[in-house]
This record gives sequence, C-alpha cells and structure tokens, in this order.
Amino acid sequence: MPRRSFCAGAGKRVELHSWLCVSLFFWVLWGQASSQCPDSCQCAWDTATVLCSDAGLQEIPEGIPPETVSLHLERNYIRNIPESAFSDLVHLRDLYLSHNRIDSLASGALRHLGPELRLLDLSHNQLRQASRDEFGSTRAKTRLYHNPWHCDCTLQELMEALNLEPETVNGIICESSGEYAGQPLVKLLDSGVNFCSLQRKTTDVAMLVTMFVWFFMVIVYVVYYVRQNQAEARRHLEYLKSLPSPRKTPTETDTLSTGF
Repeated sequence: MPRRSFCAGAGKRVELHSWLCVSLFFWVLWGQASSQCPDSCQCAWDTATVLCSDAGLQEIPEGIPPETVSLHLERNYIRNIPESAFSDLVHLRDLYLSHNRIDSLASGALRHLGPELRLLDLSHNQLRQASRDEFGSTRAKTRLYHNPWHCDCTLQELMEALNLEPETVNGIICESSGEYAGQPLVKLLDSGVNFCSLQRKTTDVAMLVTMFVWFFMVIVYVVYYVRQNQAEARRHLEYLKSLPSPRKTPTETDTLSTGF
C-alpha cells in the first residue's frame, strides 16, 4: 500500500511538471508574439488583425507582423506612405487608411501589396493626385472618395485601372478642375468628357503658340539686322562723301600745252 501511494504521488508530480512545462512554453511563445506587435497598436493573433486606429500615429508604424491579414490604421495623422511601408505584408487582405491626412504616395507605395488584398480604403484623406505607378497591379476593391482630387488625364487613367467600390465611386469629386469643379468624376467620364484628349489639345495649342512666338522673334531679329545694316551702310556712304576729293597734280603735258 505505501508503495502504491508513492507511485501515485510520483505520477501526480510528473503530470504537474508536464503541465508547468507546457504552460511555460505557451507563455514564452505568447511573449514573443506579443513583442512583435507595434507600439500604440493591439494585435489579435487568432485573426491576424493589427489594430492601430485612433493611436495618434503620424507615420506607418514599424514592426507590423508579416503574417498580418487585416491592418487598421484609420483615424490617425499619417501624411504620406513610403515605398516600402507594406513590402513584407504579403498575406494582407484588408488595409484601412481612411480618415488620415495622406496627401502623397511614394512611387510604388502600394505596389508591394500581394494578390490576396481584397480591400484598400484611402477615403477621407488629402489626396489631390495619384497615378497607376503608386498602386501597381492591385485588383483590390478600392475606396478613394472624399479626397480633394484634381481631375486630369493621370487620374482618369487611374480610375480606369482600379477596381473601385461601386457604392462609393460617386464620391470621387473633382475639386480643382476649372469648369468641372464640384462634379463627380465618373459622371463626367460617362457624359463623354475625356481629360486625356483635353490634355493633348492643350499641349498642341501650347506647341503652336510656342512655335508662333519663336517665328515672330526670328522675324523681328531679321528685320532689326537688316535695318542695322542699312543704317551702317548709310553712315559709311555719308562718311565717304564727306572726305575731300583728291586734287589733280599738273603733268608735263599740261605744262607744254599751256606754253603754246
């Protein structure tokens, strides 16, 4: 009987030791995972979600876990997105950047986002211009409404290349485009407005004006050059006329004829 009790006690101690080892292992693993979460952010490891909303951030935080699937950066003070901001986030599916102060995107800033990206939210920012170079070949559903857009050929080409969210596309308003200011871009394009053809016409007119100005300057120079030469020729002729004429020296023939 005492031997059985001893064995039972030893078994319980082994189980307790194993449980402590497993707990310690998970505690260390959780500590390592938690240390990867960026400052001012919260990480939900079960859903691979990183929450950095309302964190007072002025730039994209460093140290975002590469396995992140959903990244929330809305309602901060971020002004620009550098080129390598999301280069390691190959599994990202949802990227929320709305309600910031983003006014510029580095060339290729969103090009590194993987093919798994499903949603890209850049609404409620300060973007005026953007091109296909910044977005790369992403086919994610994109939100660009509530930005002070300057509508031109570059923006038109971007709109045609992106997969815009249908529910919010009418919120892309031309804020500084002359006669088209205050109008939704998609409605202008549907009505037949082509900013690329307008830009080409403007370029052609500018070239014609430049050529005319150069031609006019050449004509003015030629006229000036001719007149200057004429004035110089007249002054030279007047100078020659003002010179005293050479007097004739008496020759021997003249003397003989005078003598007779």
